[in-house]
Formats: sequence, structure tokens, C-alpha cells
Amino acid sequence: MHFQSDTLVYDGVRPAPLPAPARELLDRLERREAVIGVIGLGYVGLPLAVEYAGRGFRTLGIDLDSERVLRLNAGQNYNPDLDDALVRRLVETGCLRAADHVEGLAGADVVFICVPTPVTEHKDPDTSYIRRATEALAPHLHRGQLVVLKSTTYPNTTEGLVQPILERVARERGLVLGRDYFLAFSPERIDPGNRQFTTANTPVVVGGVTAACTEVAATALAQIVAHVHRVSSPKVAEMEKLLENIFRSVNIALVNELARLCDRMGGVSVWEVIEAASTKPFGFMPFYPGPGLGGHCIPIDPYYLSWLARRYDFETSFITLSARVNEEMPFYVVEKVVEALARQGVRLAEARVLLLGAAFKKNVDDTRHSPSEKVLALLCRKGVGEVAYSDPHVPVFRVPLAEGVRTFEGIALTAEAVASFDVVVLLTDHDAFPYEEIARQARYIIDTRNAFKEVACNPEKIYLLGRGLAGRV
Repeated sequence: MHFQSDTLVYDGVRPAPLPAPARELLDRLERREAVIGVIGLGYVGLPLAVEYAGRGFRTLGIDLDSERVLRLNAGQNYNPDLDDALVRRLVETGCLRAADHVEGLAGADVVFICVPTPVTEHKDPDTSYIRRATEALAPHLHRGQLVVLKSTTYPNTTEGLVQPILERVARERGLVLGRDYFLAFSPERIDPGNRQFTTANTPVVVGGVTAACTEVAATALAQIVAHVHRVSSPKVAEMEKLLENIFRSVNIALVNELARLCDRMGGVSVWEVIEAASTKPFGFMPFYPGPGLGGHCIPIDPYYLSWLARRYDFETSFITLSARVNEEMPFYVVEKVVEALARQGVRLAEARVLLLGAAFKKNVDDTRHSPSEKVLALLCRKGVGEVAYSDPHVPVFRVPLAEGVRTFEGIALTAEAVASFDVVVLLTDHDAFPYEEIARQARYIIDTRNAFKEVACNPEKIYLLGRGLAGRV
């Protein structure tokens, strides 16, 4: 399907005319006169808002965090993936502004919903943020408006949750979905810290509730994204996003399990195995073990799908098991820390352990669901005398403990500091870490990322996850 004049054209299907509100909105988009609204100015929403503002669209971002709104309206960027000067210029020219209320969305032609979608304590989907955002937006629904949900969620959220809320207002105003206003789902594809693939050059998927909804949404996205892939419905787009993330979860679980097996066997390095398998030019894609999964989506999405599957009397056994394998990795790392301390004859109550890395991935400051949080909490629970951390991107780390949330401050990686700890645990392989100096000064290193592979180090004082060599614990 592609846009051509005022019709929707399908292969082998008779063209359907676009309704007048759709044609008017497309015209406003093409003339850069459409007003863009973005609800949620986090890792997804702010880059999206900046991209539209950078293309000349008047863009309003909505966020309940008043401090975030004040900073943005002062031209202060808080997203490390965005250029500070660009954000400041867009604010100064009036193309980008922020608010902590939705009233300004009454004049928005396109509204993106980019709010969190966590899980409950029972690992069921928590769509309350989506619900509240939609309820706040609904009173401002008007003729010719497009609403696009971008939050990662389970199939039927767009049609089963967002649509009914909007429909209640639409019926009162005589608005018909697909004729007078438009609704679609287009999953986010933000990868924090990735300088190669950004909002502008990463292809996106979109599925509308009707054919007109799909076309209007695709045209809106095409203003800032080079390639837009249309699918037949929001459900397909919602399921596609889950597949993307669960694909990674399953494959990482596979290599995590192989790493533990290699540890048990001895004499086989899973890292060497993966390197060798990667020489195959087809049918293989390398994934690597680690201390667990982090970020907003990958640790959570398997549970969104398993919750949905249970509603259809279906058990996603393989997917759920993979999620559990990954969730066990912080516990496995802590076991290795305890073994390393025992090997040195250090009692837990007197032990000093240093964690390198608080962010969930290298070279970013994002700590959402970071495995470091779990490792730190487990070490404290076991009664380790002192647990500290260092991360050049995360100066302060708030970790939920049994007695409540505790705030840790990162330490400086001086030679004296590193040498004073009984065990150093590499959890996040930031480029900024001085690996050679750490290797020289540390008494014992647990490397969960193969970060010391290029550093000459006594094998007897380093344990590499999945190596199974002489120096293993």
C-alpha cells in the first residue's frame, strides 16, 4: 500500500478514496504546518519531539515531571543521545516547547503517546500510564487529528484500550474513526547510546485501525523517518515489537545457559565458541552472555506476551523459560563473588566488593532494570561488609533494598581505591573504564562481559563468565 494523490492504493485491490479530514491533514503535514504533540518526554518521546521540531514542525511535549519540563523550556537537554546545541536552538526558535499539562494538545494535529509500560509485582502488564495519557488526551480530540501509540505493549492495546476511551468522546462530537480522526500503533525503536541508528534513520512499522488511519500515520512518520513499513493492523505492529525484543531475550538466554555449562565443564570458553560460530556467513547471529538483561523492554516483554497467551489458554513455555534464565544471571554472578571471597579467606561481613557499572549497557546512563541493581541488592542481602560501585555515566545509583531505597554515590577509580577491594566485578563494559590499571591493581576480578580480553592479566586472579579456564572460581 502506498499514498498516491487522494487515494489508498493496494496491490490487487480497488483504490479507496481518502476522507476529506485525512487529505487536509496530509496537506498540513507536507506543508510543515501540522502541530505535533508528544506525551512522555523520556528516552522515546524527547528524540521524537526533537526530530519533528528539527524538521520545522511546531512541537509540544507533555511530561508530568515538572523539573524535566522546566529544564527543557530553558533549553537544557537531558538526553545524552541528543545534541545540546540542537535542543537549545529548537527551544529558542519556538519550534519545541514543553508543558506538564495536556491543554495545549487541543491544537495538535498529530499526538504520539510515549509513556512507560512496566509490569506489576505479579509480572502482569501495567497499562495504567497508557490509560491515563489517553484519558487526558480524549477531551481534546478533534476532527482531523491523528493519535499514534508508541509505547511497547501487548496486541490489542490500541484497539482494546485506547480506542474505546477516544470513542466515548468521539461519539459525543459526531466523529467517526477512520473518517474524522485516526488511530494507529507504531512501536518505538530507540537504542540508547547507539550513534549509528537514530530516530531518523531507523525504519519504523505502523498499523492503523483502518486503512485511512494507516496511511495518515505512515505519512506523518515519513516526515522524519526514511523508511516506513505498513502492516495490516495495530495488532500486527504490537506483536512485531514483542517479537523484536523476545528474539533477543531468547538468544541471550541461550548463550547465558551455554556460558554456565562451559563454566561447569572447564577447558571451553563460550566466548571462543561464539567467535568461531560467527565465521559462518549464513544462518548464525552472535549473541553474548552477561550478568542479566536491562533496559525497559527486553526484561519485560516476555511477560507481556505470556500474559496475553494465558488469555487464550496458551502457555509460552519456551519464551517464559528464557526470561527466567536471564533473570537468574545476577544470582549466578553473586554466587561467583561469594566463591571468590571464600577462595581468599575473606568473611562476608568483612568483605569489600566493588561493582563496575550501574547502567544496563555500555556508554549510557540508563539504569532501568539494570542487572547491576539486582547484583548490588543481593550482595547487601547476603551481608557483604561493603558494596560500592563506579560508573562514569551514573554518579548516583538508587537501589531498592529490603529496608527501602538506598542512594549510593559512585567512587573514583583511583589505583588505591581499586586495590582496597577484595573483589572487583565488571558488570557494564563502559569504554571509559581504565581496564589495564584495574587489572594491575585489583586483587580479584569477575568479568561478566569479556572486557579484559585485550588486557594482560594473571589468569589466577580473574574469572571470566563462561570461560572455564584455569583461573576460574
